[in-house]
Amino acid sequence: MPREEMSRFSTVPTRDEDECSSNSSNNEYSGQYAPEIALKSSRYEEMDEENENFLLENNMMKKKYETEYRPGTTSFGMSVFNLSNAIVGSGILGLSYAMANTGIALFMVLLVFVAIFSLYSIHLLLKTANEGGSLLYEQLGLKAFGIPGKLAASVSITMQNIGAMSSYLYIVKYELPLVIMELMGIEKSSGEWYLNGDFLVVVVSVLLILPLSLLKNLGYLGYTSGLSLMCMVFFLIVVIYKKFQIPCPLEDHDLNTTVNHSLAVLASTYAPLHDIADNLTSDDDLCKPKYFVWNSQTVYAVPILTFSFVCHPAVLPIYEELKGRSRQRMMNVSNVSFFAMFLMYLLAALFGYLTFYGNVEPELLHTYSHVKDAGVVLLIVRLAVLVAVTLTVPVVIFPIRSSINQLLCAEKEFSWIRHIVITVLLLAFTNTLVIFVPTIRDIFGFIGASAAAMLIFILPSAFYIKLVKKEPMKSVQKIGATVFLISGIFVMSGSMALIILDWTKNAMSTEGH
Repeated sequence: MPREEMSRFSTVPTRDEDECSSNSSNNEYSGQYAPEIALKSSRYEEMDEENENFLLENNMMKKKYETEYRPGTTSFGMSVFNLSNAIVGSGILGLSYAMANTGIALFMVLLVFVAIFSLYSIHLLLKTANEGGSLLYEQLGLKAFGIPGKLAASVSITMQNIGAMSSYLYIVKYELPLVIMELMGIEKSSGEWYLNGDFLVVVVSVLLILPLSLLKNLGYLGYTSGLSLMCMVFFLIVVIYKKFQIPCPLEDHDLNTTVNHSLAVLASTYAPLHDIADNLTSDDDLCKPKYFVWNSQTVYAVPILTFSFVCHPAVLPIYEELKGRSRQRMMNVSNVSFFAMFLMYLLAALFGYLTFYGNVEPELLHTYSHVKDAGVVLLIVRLAVLVAVTLTVPVVIFPIRSSINQLLCAEKEFSWIRHIVITVLLLAFTNTLVIFVPTIRDIFGFIGASAAAMLIFILPSAFYIKLVKKEPMKSVQKIGATVFLISGIFVMSGSMALIILDWTKNAMSTEGH
């Protein structure tokens, strides 16, 4: 999940088994203490040299860095949970589609590389935060490149959050009609207004999301991160379980024979007509896993993966709250979290793909709607995911609104009118995207290729090169960061170009029909 997770993190002191748990009130750090006394404090004995410099600089040059050190209270285990919450999100629903359009082997290679690159960018970000003396992403941008740097960070984070919010509302649009049909015993929609996804997403936005989003403080909404993670774990368990229940090829009442009837609907909602037709081959081919695939939809694989791994705006707040804070300790938190999410993503993508093969849709959960008598378990999964995303959307709005206020009205006092207007405009814009952009794949692709690429590749490496002064440009570290920056620009520009080319091709194909 994106930056909204920073407002959810637990700050309740917990017992940590490391040496840092023995801090007493007599050793509390204060801006009044001399640097020599601070360095003798047992709290800092395990910290690396750069982190010590960072703490001293914050103490001695508070006005310059506008950051005041305070000891973290969150244990290692809870920090892993918080970062895992920040990573996992709606992107997991698109991974099976990415695997179907890259093949198992190519997908695994891409997954490994994106995970490693994301971890490397966190390493750069943490080192930059220590050297730059700030634990705010936008503030690092300001220190590195002035107002343009702050704008780049703020716009990237805002775009990522809007993409996340749109993906949540897409789930409401896709899944709520199916839940209503299941509860009412309706087998096939006849165009009823209460089964129209566009109408339902507006109703949910106005009646549920808007009132929660207008709250001045997050309050209980911060606890939805745990609910979201549990829903995704439950979803993964069901995906693995259903793989051994759903036959291949699908039976005559399933997607394999009803697809001709629903091609028009699918073409306007999920994927272009020719891509669905390409996937409909013989039964033998349909039920065989493919290891390398290249088609017009393969270009969405890397953006979907980068969208799924973005957690960088949440890394610094988690780092700030970590007990016994040090850069190495935070990297250990990142390594454990990324490894857990890597396994979760791989299993979800693999078993989802091996269930539906070429017929998997951009939103995996919706693919199960084509299986007759899917069972109560899937209904429960849909309800759980719907509740989680509905409660998560207001949490996503908070950092976006805060960023807009900081950019436009930083010196002004709080205003309810401005608060309401920004909230309504954000929801209206997001609903417009969800209604008129035909597929969640396009949101995953565009945001993954733009904002996610900026947050993972470009900004951390650019900030590192600019702010870490003690390493010369010819050092291995700076050369690595430069190569990473160039690679990020290449990935971003290449992915965007291929996605726009695919959109243009599909538009021309639609006009031709």
